[in-house]
Amino acid sequence: MTGFGYLRPTGLQEAVEAYAAHPGARYLAGGTNLVDLLKLGVERPALLIDIGRLPLDTVEELPDGSLRVGATVRNSDLAADPRVRGRYPALSQALLAGASAQLRNAATTGGNLLQRTRCPYFQDLDKPCNKREPGSGCGARDGVHRDHAVLGHSEHCIATHPSDMAVALAALDAQVELYGTEGTRRLAVADLYRLPGEHPERDTWIRPGELITGVVLPAATAGVPSAYRKARDRASYAFALASVAVVLKVVDGVVDQAGVAFGGLAHRPWRARHTELALLGAPATPAAFEGAVALELAHAEPLRDNAYKVPLARNLALDVLHRLAPAPATA
Repeated sequence: MTGFGYLRPTGLQEAVEAYAAHPGARYLAGGTNLVDLLKLGVERPALLIDIGRLPLDTVEELPDGSLRVGATVRNSDLAADPRVRGRYPALSQALLAGASAQLRNAATTGGNLLQRTRCPYFQDLDKPCNKREPGSGCGARDGVHRDHAVLGHSEHCIATHPSDMAVALAALDAQVELYGTEGTRRLAVADLYRLPGEHPERDTWIRPGELITGVVLPAATAGVPSAYRKARDRASYAFALASVAVVLKVVDGVVDQAGVAFGGLAHRPWRARHTELALLGAPATPAAFEGAVALELAHAEPLRDNAYKVPLARNLALDVLHRLAPAPATA
């Protein structure tokens, strides 16, 4: 077993200063992903900084009508929060679609966003993986890649991001709060993650040592109809083959507001900007929905064994769009 240090800081400043002083440090909260990677030998931190007891575990109303979720709020508590269920149903549905009840009781908001890919080549030290060991190659490209990316991948990595929650947050225009040695800042969840490019080992745009302190759900999407749907190999405790989160407001038969994000298709939650742009101002009709979704998925580049993901994602998106759109008035 590889030894490591352990620190339980009493405040944010102590946490980020400890991280800066110890190259190879990692933050620990629920540990549902990090501990697995420690057991596999994928992660070998010099220091674990336990933030589980910092005051980041509440959901609070902000003056502008938005909702702030602390980084250590448990997934099960967030899914059950009546404000989330009532105003942001896609988020509650996404959380309940992820993992098992036991894991949701331990997993945290920040940890869910930062979980690493479940690509088996990444988790197996005997296999080549550019994400785990840059320059070693991507074993999945010529190997088993049925579950891998069809959008935004590169020759260096075809892994997908595993979070259900992040997909819903992206569609809802949520923002992530970050705290580091240079102060605080916010990033849109959709902009938090990097595409693999030539550096698949870099998952996010988070600066070294920065800590996620919370997520802000905006007032602009509160109460707007939203939903999340996920396709997987079994009914529970399985990662998405494809998933979709949709926010859709229709006024007088015309789409007034739209947010669409796909999961299971890319290195990050995939914000479907082409689809959203085509939907805005368009009639809420099956033909308009089909055309808008097709515009996004036309950019897919499936590999040998995962082309099925494109029609699967299409059908999921169309199903959710049809369910959210109000039924046409009858004479």
